[in-house]
Amino acid sequence: MKLKVAHLITMLEMGGAQGNTVYTVKNLDRNKYDPLLISGKGGILDETVISDRRVRTVFSRRLVREIRPLRDFLSFFELRKILRSENPDIVHTHSSKAGILGRLAARAAGVRTIIHTFHGFGFNDRQNRLIRFFYVFLEKIAAVFTDRLIFVSRENLKTAGELGIGNPSKYRLIRSGIKLSDYSHDKDKGRLRKFFAQENSKVVVSLGNLKPQKNPDDFYKIAQDTIHSSSDVYFLYLGGGDRLEEFRKRTEADGLYPRCRFLGWREDSASILSACDFFLLTSLWEGLPRSLVEAMLSGLVPLCYKTDGVLDLVKDGYNGFLFEKGDSVKARETLKKLLEENNFYSEIRSNVLKTDLSEFDIDLMVRQQEALYEETAKELGSR
Repeated sequence: MKLKVAHLITMLEMGGAQGNTVYTVKNLDRNKYDPLLISGKGGILDETVISDRRVRTVFSRRLVREIRPLRDFLSFFELRKILRSENPDIVHTHSSKAGILGRLAARAAGVRTIIHTFHGFGFNDRQNRLIRFFYVFLEKIAAVFTDRLIFVSRENLKTAGELGIGNPSKYRLIRSGIKLSDYSHDKDKGRLRKFFAQENSKVVVSLGNLKPQKNPDDFYKIAQDTIHSSSDVYFLYLGGGDRLEEFRKRTEADGLYPRCRFLGWREDSASILSACDFFLLTSLWEGLPRSLVEAMLSGLVPLCYKTDGVLDLVKDGYNGFLFEKGDSVKARETLKKLLEENNFYSEIRSNVLKTDLSEFDIDLMVRQQEALYEETAKELGSR
């Protein structure tokens, strides 16, 4: 008999958690699993899943990303109703809001196996201490009703243990995967580079939503200061959001365009990455950024603020560089040194290419989740 698995996520935005969740639902073995996707409405990927026959989707009318106590209360009952109707064997939640409400609703609906993936935490060290304490408390409560807790980074797993979120015996590490074959450092950089940079120049790129977590203002500051002091470097930002037009106007007003461009979301992002030289990540918190894996597979030298899963990948001074959050000056100075000293850049890039990233294969990620489902199903059978 097939196991019915319901994946529950807050909203289908562009992002690693959303991309991996949709990919998992599409690619679970149909001989063993009957998958279902449950999500709030209004995400950029809504139409993608609606038009894909491999993804059966149920949309929640009340589930939203923002904290709205009354609506969240009603969302709990709506999710419980959906889960009672669908009667899945396993509920697998993703993201903070759906993770809390979804697990509580699953337990109230009588679901026997509940799994949650932390793609990053809903709390961070920049929040008000009381707010952070409240979010940690909620995660502790939800963990009581959770049979397995999946982490995408060792740093997140370590933090959860230190904070007392769930029983460590329930912890599992499953990487946030990407299609490894889509990224290569062997492609001809000149073919695409000519569209946004001059010959023999260097290109710095970042990728992600233009939202507070990603801290695009520091990316802009580093770009602005570097462009003013170096004539042979260009900056690209791949990603959209509410501030896209704002940044595009700023590059014009500050005289940075065309050496600094905000391109929005691009379907050819893999090709663009392969045409660049450096990856600049100024995020203030992360689970494990898939964009960093993509950049390193493309042979880019990473310069990153120290955040959670970044520490799993980048060894400071060996295959990239790490900076304290907000230290845009140190990041800019390191970038300048790399631009001026080609042997130094080549040494670091060589180490990037030696980094083993095979554990980030997205199909391996799906197989590991399937193995976890089988593991929990056997436990139920022995009870």
